[in-house]
Amino acid sequence: MMATPPSTDTAPVPDWFSKAIAQAPEHVDVTVLGAKVHARVWGDRARQGLVLVHGGSAHSGWWDHIAPQLARSYRVVAIDLTGHGDSERREAYDSMIWSQEVIEVAAALIDGPPILVGHSMGGGISLAAATEYPDIVAALMVIDTPLDPRQLERDGMRQALRPPRVYEHFEDAVARFRTIPEQSTVLPYVGRHVAEQSLMRTDVGWTWKYDPNFFNQSRGRSMEQMLVGLQCPTVLVRAELGIVTAEMVDGLRALVGDRIPVVELPQAGHHPMLDQPLALVASIVTALGIWQGARA
Repeated sequence: MMATPPSTDTAPVPDWFSKAIAQAPEHVDVTVLGAKVHARVWGDRARQGLVLVHGGSAHSGWWDHIAPQLARSYRVVAIDLTGHGDSERREAYDSMIWSQEVIEVAAALIDGPPILVGHSMGGGISLAAATEYPDIVAALMVIDTPLDPRQLERDGMRQALRPPRVYEHFEDAVARFRTIPEQSTVLPYVGRHVAEQSLMRTDVGWTWKYDPNFFNQSRGRSMEQMLVGLQCPTVLVRAELGIVTAEMVDGLRALVGDRIPVVELPQAGHHPMLDQPLALVASIVTALGIWQGARA
C-alpha cells in the first residue's frame, strides 16, 4: 500500500466517481475458521455473484468506486482478507486459509457459483480458491499477478512488513498514503478516498489497518501448478506499467498456450483501480460479457 507518493496534481472529481462512492455498500461480517471476515456488498442477491479480492496490505475499500458500476448487473462482494481492512487478524496467515475465506464469504453472501476477480496478491489467492474448489468457482480474473510471488517481494512488498507508522492527526496520515510497488500516478480523488478507508484510530493516533505480519504466509502450490490445473474460464490482466512483464506473459503462454487469454491495460500501473479505473471496469465487464455469451 505504501512506497511512493501519489500524484499531487489537482483534478476535479468526475461525476461517475461521486455517483459510485454515493452508493454505499452494506457491511457484513462472516466468521471463517474462528475469525471475523469483513465484506462490503452491493447489488441484488438474485444476480450472478462477483467477488473482488484486494492485494497485499490493501482492503475492500479499494473497490468502492469500481464495485457500484459492476453492481448494475451483478451481486458484488468485496472481501477484507484476515489481517487486512476491518477483518480480524490471525496468529499466522496461509494462502489456503485466505482462499477458504473467499469461498465461505461467497457462500454466505452470494447464491450460486461466484466469479472471482483478484488483484496482485489477491489474484494468487483467487487462483488458489479456483483450483481448490473447482466445482464452486464459475470464472476467474487475475489482475497484474506475477507467476512468481517472489516478484512482489522484489518490487517492494517487504516494506509493508515494517510496523505501520502512527500519526497524531488524520489529515497527516492521509497525506502520507503511498503505494507498493512504486506507482507515480494515482488519481487524487481516488487516492484520497482509499487513504481515508485505510486508516483506523488507536489510543495514540491514526495508523494503517493491515497487519504487517500478513506477508509471512505459507503459499502452498506454485502458480504454475495451479494455472495448469485450472478448470474454470480464466482471464489474466496485465497492466502495461505494472509488475507483470512481457517476458512473464511469454512464459505463461508457453505453459498454457492460448487457453488463458491475456488482456493488456495500456498506461496502467500495478494498481489500475487507482490510475485507470474506467479501463479496469471495461476489462472486467468485457470478460464477464464473453463468459455469459459462452454459457448462453
